[in-house]
Amino acid sequence: MKTATVADLRNNFRRVSALIDNGESVDITRRGRVVARLVPAVDKPKKLVKPDIMAQLKEVWGDRMLTEAEVKELRDLELEGHYG
Repeated sequence: MKTATVADLRNNFRRVSALIDNGESVDITRRGRVVARLVPAVDKPKKLVKPDIMAQLKEVWGDRMLTEAEVKELRDLELEGHYG
């Protein structure tokens, strides 16, 4: 269970509501004492959708594999301060 102060709730509501949306209960404290508890209305937490990084890489690069010479050239350019 997470905790947040009244000030956190006021200033960072988006962060607190994201916790609740993901199934977390949040205790709200004022001066160190718990004054309220926010719980999700639905019993099941929403499943976070993770991006498919490998699909994105394949979309950008296809099946291209850099040769050892290309990797060395890119590394040398980066060390010299060229990012071209």
